[in-house]
Amino acid sequence: MLLKARSESKELLVMRSLHTRMNLSEKNKLRYLNLEKGYEGEVKFDSLVDPFHEDRYILNDLLLEVNHSYFQIDSLILSQGVIHLLDIKNFEGDFYFETDKLHSITTDREYKNPIYQLKRSTSLLRQLLKNLKCNDLVDATIVFINPEFTLYQAPINQPLIFPTQLNRFLKNLQKPSSKLTNHPKELAEKLLSLHQTENPFTFLPEYKYEQLQRGVYCKSCRSFALSIENSIFICKDCGSKEKIVLALLRTIDVI
Repeated sequence: MLLKARSESKELLVMRSLHTRMNLSEKNKLRYLNLEKGYEGEVKFDSLVDPFHEDRYILNDLLLEVNHSYFQIDSLILSQGVIHLLDIKNFEGDFYFETDKLHSITTDREYKNPIYQLKRSTSLLRQLLKNLKCNDLVDATIVFINPEFTLYQAPINQPLIFPTQLNRFLKNLQKPSSKLTNHPKELAEKLLSLHQTENPFTFLPEYKYEQLQRGVYCKSCRSFALSIENSIFICKDCGSKEKIVLALLRTIDVI
């Protein structure tokens, strides 16, 4: 059962709007593109676990806090006695590990070590569960969702799932578990109630209103070339249609 659906973060929505309305610096543009790429991968993973809803409890995009430390969880799948903590990565291209960093051969960029990030989230989740007097097993895994991803010299003793292993991993994840009692549901609902709505990790660049291109843009291709017909915006570039009231609400909500 899906108890918390995934949605675009406020940071992604604002960065997407800024990218459309102004020229971002290279650093901020890269930040925005990484947010889009990450969300795209998470949505793809959601579609793959959709059949699990009948006998699992699923929480997406959780932001939790324990002992004044915040941690984010891409997907949490609860079954009887086991909690699957899943960190979804949508990296594309050729990568390798060196000096505790993840390096991209394709782009020559350096990324934080996802294994360290996973260990931190796992440790904090276990602390939180201990506070809740829950001793369920936590099974934490990093899932590389992009079929165009390759990791050279990959460590074999780490909880990493690569694209070629994904189908097998999902089949194992979907294997029938013990009959569900009320415990997984109660725990899932408790964790959902602890979700933090204000994200302290949110980063937004500084900008002046005068720098922004004003107006409503197409939700599909983000063109400002819109015409109006019968209370509907019609994009002159891609032909996409959207009710004016919905387009205005979408614009106001981001601003």
